[in-house]
Amino acid sequence: MGQLISNWVTGGGVAVVFVLMAINSCGIPIPSEVIMPVAGVFAASGKLNLAAVIIAGVAGNVVGATVAYTLARRFGRPLLLGPGRRVGISASHLDLADRWFARFGLPAVFFGRMLPVVCTYISFPAGLARVPPVRFVLLSLAGAIPWCTGLAFLGYAIGSNYDRVAGPIGKAAIVIAVLIVLGLLAWFIRGRRRSEPSISR
Repeated sequence: MGQLISNWVTGGGVAVVFVLMAINSCGIPIPSEVIMPVAGVFAASGKLNLAAVIIAGVAGNVVGATVAYTLARRFGRPLLLGPGRRVGISASHLDLADRWFARFGLPAVFFGRMLPVVCTYISFPAGLARVPPVRFVLLSLAGAIPWCTGLAFLGYAIGSNYDRVAGPIGKAAIVIAVLIVLGLLAWFIRGRRRSEPSISR
């Protein structure tokens, strides 16, 4: 995943950062925890501008979140659990976001932007609950700024010290990549199983 995103960012620059972050916030699990640090590394090498990376990440996050919010508000769960299944959305994913939203209310939109997995789906329960659009956008923006900025600076710091940390980072990256792949696979399979109707006997 990391290498693929790296290739995309190399070819398309900040425009790809915007698109990938928007896709992530629409409910398609391309992790922002990979997108923004990779872009930050490229910024450290001079291939991208760090401020532009952060702006593109925040803008993509908010635009994607607004699209997901609008779809949920307009069409509800039938769309999310119908065509949405084709891009990996399942009932378990929505239930996770629903529980988070039910527990924290409007602040969940803000804090949900800074949590792995939750950030991908938190827009859906907000749309289903018909949170006022302006509040939703402002809370999403407020949460996206520190999240995208922190991840981009993390990548920038790694890129700036690449010669010194290349060995340890390379080994750690392999372990993390394997864990991410296994986690996403287990998460996807679990979501598909929960979304399948049970067969009555």
